[in-house]
Amino acid sequence: MKKILFAMTLAALLSGCDKNEVGDVSLGVFTTKDIKLNTLIDPKVPGVTCHVASIEADLSLADPSDSSISCRQTGEITPEMIAEIDKSKSGEVVFKKSKSIFFKTMKIRRILDQDSQTLMYVSYSTKETSGSYKHSLSTVPLWGTKAYKTPPAPEQK
Repeated sequence: MKKILFAMTLAALLSGCDKNEVGDVSLGVFTTKDIKLNTLIDPKVPGVTCHVASIEADLSLADPSDSSISCRQTGEITPEMIAEIDKSKSGEVVFKKSKSIFFKTMKIRRILDQDSQTLMYVSYSTKETSGSYKHSLSTVPLWGTKAYKTPPAPEQK
């Protein structure tokens, strides 16, 4: 019992040490759950900043899976930055955070939609909750940036 109490206390202390946390909204006096607001700057495309809202339970063994993401262009996006990212259909994980001791993780993945020249950021939970995988999507168009490529003119017959 002491080990479980120690682990829960340590988890609560460590969860309050997130350097990316920019806001904390209490869900009430009678709950240990809060909405944590975090900021994330894309490591390969630093001209994109994402804000993630997720529910965290300080004294619980499992955090809820719900999260929301909003990403915006906050700086320059260059062709060199886009050249460095994974352009596969599954993209790449740019951020992950453990949400419980039961192997649940929240991940944010960047995927490039090459046809519309848009970066897509999807936030999702790696563990099914109530028959569903929770996820949220935000997009950042490359239009108006140095990385935008003018599409070829359509052929005339």
